[in-house]
Amino acid sequence: MGKADVLTILQGEGLDVLTCIQCGTCSGSCPSGRYTSLNTRRIVRKARKGRDMLHDDDLWMCATCYNCQERCPRGIKIVDAILTIRTIAVHEGAILPEHRDVSRFVLEYGHAVPINDPIKKMREKLGLESLPGTVYKYPDALEDVKTLLRSCKFYKLVQE
Repeated sequence: MGKADVLTILQGEGLDVLTCIQCGTCSGSCPSGRYTSLNTRRIVRKARKGRDMLHDDDLWMCATCYNCQERCPRGIKIVDAILTIRTIAVHEGAILPEHRDVSRFVLEYGHAVPINDPIKKMREKLGLESLPGTVYKYPDALEDVKTLLRSCKFYKLVQE
């Protein structure tokens, strides 16, 4: 996919990053940016200029808290743009190894985080049930989850 195609897709979805005035409100509002290399303003600038961002690891540091989007003086849907860019990146095979691993857990277990004995004990210690209300608690639902993931070809997105 060409670099300019990402900008075209964003615009087609009503995510007009071209109106960004590079004020920095998004980066200043970002809790992830305080602890990671994420610079939301830089991602928006790359999108505006049609630069390759599909292979930018910072794209995956966004916690989707929506602080940037809620505070943007131009009303740019920044998180929505980041999620759209992530979707394009995944379809292009540009996914971080850690996210690929988590996706494989979902494919195999229907859950992103394995629930083992230490996790069960920790949950009980916190006053929670040992198993969350997911396929771990309702194993009959696992086949339904797998069927859904197969039908949307999710497995193709996380293959290497």
